[in-house]
Amino acid sequence: MKAVTGNDLRAGGVVYLAPDGGWTPDLARAAVFEDAAADAALSAVSPRAVAHAYLIDVVVDGETVRAAGRTVRRETIRRDGPTIKTDWRDARL
Repeated sequence: MKAVTGNDLRAGGVVYLAPDGGWTPDLARAAVFEDAAADAALSAVSPRAVAHAYLIDVVVDGETVRAAGRTVRRETIRRDGPTIKTDWRDARL
């Protein structure tokens, strides 16, 4: 199973292709495709709406969609931001 993801050109955030053809920032609401349909969906993405669109592996878990396989870590970082502590300046040395 695959989902289409990219970066919103207006807001800069991570977005996923939704079942209605729009975009959602919530992976759990992303459209899910089989391999051939995923390639077609990716090909139909307008470069004026989303930058750097690509396919990610996903699994359907009940009524939600989540990243799967080798894409889990990368997609978590893309969605949640940097992997460094932001409060390092407050730590006592």
